Amino acid sequence: MLLGPDYQNLGETQFCLWAPSRKQVTIHIIFPQEKKIEMKRHKKQGYWFLSVEDIYPGYQYYYQLDSKEEFPDPASHFQPQGVHGPSQVIDHAFLWEDQNWSGVSLKEMIIYELHVGTFTPEGNFNAIIPRLDELVDIGINTIELMPVAQFPGKRNWGYDGVYPFAVQNSYGTPDSLKKLINTCHRRGMAVILDVVYNHLGPEGNYLSKFGPYFSQKYQSNWGQGINFDGPFSDEVRNYFIQNALYWLEKYHFDGLRLDAIHGIFDMSATHFLADLASAVRKFSQKKKRKYVMIAESDLNDNKIIKPRSQGGYQLDAQWSDDFHHSLHTLLTGEKSGYYQDFGNIQDLAKAIKEGFVYSGQYSSFRKKSHGNSSKFIPGEQLIVYAQNHDQVGNRMLGERLTNLVSLAALKLSAAMTILSPYVPLLFMGEEYGEESPFLYFIDHGDQNLVQAVREGRKEKFAQFQWQQDHPEPQDEKTFINSKINWQKREQGHHVVLLDFYRLLLQLRKRYSLLQCPDRKQIKVWNSEKTRVLAQQRTGQDCQFLLLSNFHFRDSQYNCKQSGTFSCKSGWHLVIDSCQEKWLGNGSLAPNIFCVKNKITLKPYQFVLYQQKGVNNKNGKK
Repeated sequence: MLLGPDYQNLGETQFCLWAPSRKQVTIHIIFPQEKKIEMKRHKKQGYWFLSVEDIYPGYQYYYQLDSKEEFPDPASHFQPQGVHGPSQVIDHAFLWEDQNWSGVSLKEMIIYELHVGTFTPEGNFNAIIPRLDELVDIGINTIELMPVAQFPGKRNWGYDGVYPFAVQNSYGTPDSLKKLINTCHRRGMAVILDVVYNHLGPEGNYLSKFGPYFSQKYQSNWGQGINFDGPFSDEVRNYFIQNALYWLEKYHFDGLRLDAIHGIFDMSATHFLADLASAVRKFSQKKKRKYVMIAESDLNDNKIIKPRSQGGYQLDAQWSDDFHHSLHTLLTGEKSGYYQDFGNIQDLAKAIKEGFVYSGQYSSFRKKSHGNSSKFIPGEQLIVYAQNHDQVGNRMLGERLTNLVSLAALKLSAAMTILSPYVPLLFMGEEYGEESPFLYFIDHGDQNLVQAVREGRKEKFAQFQWQQDHPEPQDEKTFINSKINWQKREQGHHVVLLDFYRLLLQLRKRYSLLQCPDRKQIKVWNSEKTRVLAQQRTGQDCQFLLLSNFHFRDSQYNCKQSGTFSCKSGWHLVIDSCQEKWLGNGSLAPNIFCVKNKITLKPYQFVLYQQKGVNNKNGKK
């Protein structure tokens, strides 16, 4: 049985609710005319079900429990008046034009993370559509929407959502979200949705009124953990699995990004995430195309994507914070908070070669050993980034990398991310060096909750020893200041940086060695003294040399000392970030060089060379 309201056409709507401890449940229709209809208790484990005639799309209702309190539907599909208002019946019929759409494979994905409210001045789904062609033009083929499930007020990151099935009313209607996804598919772009299954927000969260959705056994940063393994947990798991399939089925999303799965506590023999992944695989088989499940996790645990047969959850991919932390510390020099575990060139070298930097060794930040090996993980199963909503927005002042480093370092950051052997993710505005901050903002109606958020943010910032006063999360100006300035893509150095991103993305798409090559095709060399990092990618008919200088002064790279070369023929320049056309201050790197040469790299310079006509086995022509 499908949870929530299921409109069947011709005025018939089926309602299904899980409320195991209630003795009576009444559907209270309040619009367009008021009436009450008692539901029937189903034999199956606390479900209530009723098929009602003359209930049409647009009708609004509450559930009345035991003839007393009334609450919105826990599986509401739309909350037109917000988290405390009535739920609305939705007709999910839509004129889809993506019948021939087959999606984008993980290996080919170039992900663009965006927040609907701050991506455009209008801050809604419809306003994104006119921007799609420009994203396609630079090479973006996958959009990842930060959570769009109904949250309190009009502005929020989305992680305080309380109605997992309902589209945020300040962003638009269900149809406007479908129109966006339909248009993306017509443009050749996949769309991934960020969903939150580790907690629900506090304001407007009435789930506990209906059943034991939460567990007192577990506490997280967001309060009580969700009941994935206690009494009645079968139906709680069903609720969230249905939610995942709902977004894929009704809205044609191409996959889901699972927020902070380290906050999902489950001691069951089969973890909730394994069941969820299995359900989505079955859905993929039914639809005859792949829907991806990507986890955000700070556990550095390969179990997340290991096959079920090896004791894993068999999700498709996971975010890799270690790549970000390694890159960020080298570019900024920051060493507070979790950055204290990073800062050596060797860290980034390991992130490129293996994936996780912490694979079981001691973490000073955590005061314990951390992680396990990711050597076996194919490149397309790790998502890497130089910036994302967390790493920018959880800074006290929400500074982007643009505000922290030079243009030269920005170009180096772009090259390391886009040409990494993993799936790159860009954060909205990164591609042209957006300077507006991305701050934490809320619109809560409960002032006690607002104060709690203030204190929580202050405590979070303390570990980084940031001393400034943080912007007021509840102030609308904080939200407005976080909107990106789209017109900057056409101004000054922003145009040049945008073109640099465009070229990097073109190169990644053109050459498989610059996408997600086999780990055996990658050699990495680094020097802590010179802060130079070199990568060699070797294929059957060509190879690439990627040189990066993370020093604030000139450094030399000696080809012979690196020990990675066996070819004597010339290497030809493909891209050099210090060239004047990229607003560099002139390059000392030659257009063609051979193995006997030494190359002088300017501060934060990136150079890519190509050599054609090599054999994959021995690297010789």
